[in-house]
Amino acid sequence: MNIAVAQGAKEGESFVSYVEYLANAGFVPPNGRGWVDHIRSKGNEANHEIKLMGQADAEELIAFVEMLLKFIYEFPSKVPAKTT
Repeated sequence: MNIAVAQGAKEGESFVSYVEYLANAGFVPPNGRGWVDHIRSKGNEANHEIKLMGQADAEELIAFVEMLLKFIYEFPSKVPAKTT
């Protein structure tokens, strides 16, 4: 939610809408759509069921969030500023 709102999504939306926003706005690589669906599914499970996730699920979600943070924040800051 915080990443999506920081990138222009409206506040107060659903988790699914934030994941969709990031995907549709180009913050997820084209071949990352499967990850988006997987994260949405896991997020819905976590939000609607009282169920602990296992280590494998947690590691998958962390890997995706790490990639997303690098793609949105880290990599763009490494591009040299244009000089005119």
